[in-house]
Amino acid sequence: MAKAKSKVTATNRRASFDYEFLETFTAGLRLVGTEIKSIREGRVSLQDAWCYFEGGELYVRGMNVATYASGSWGQHDPMRDRKLLLNRKELRHLAAEDKKKGLTIIAVKLFISESGYAKLLIALAKGKKEYDKRETIKAKDIAREMDRNGY
Repeated sequence: MAKAKSKVTATNRRASFDYEFLETFTAGLRLVGTEIKSIREGRVSLQDAWCYFEGGELYVRGMNVATYASGSWGQHDPMRDRKLLLNRKELRHLAAEDKKKGLTIIAVKLFISESGYAKLLIALAKGKKEYDKRETIKAKDIAREMDRNGY
């Protein structure tokens, strides 16, 4: 059986505007019941998703995985906190960086890997100030104009 190509299911488009990404990590997700079926259908939102530590483990909060339409009694809670699976070295590094002032861990992209598992791309990020956001908009506008004019 041929392996499927990795397929992006959901992205947090607002994150790159509001945050400056310092480092990115790929984490597995601990899912229950019909969540993977709903993710494969693309019924997931990362709009307000962020990560936090509890008991030395990393969890994602605010990720909405809609209930599976064909499911019956074994439905999952759409807004539950989901455990992220990283190796111990990455967890220690993220925990140390998360304690620093002004840094946070946010969910950037959810995709299905080539092996068929759901993976979450998370980023250690620093919030942008208002003038940083204006600079980002200005740089995108300049790049768009140069592409239009053929430079």
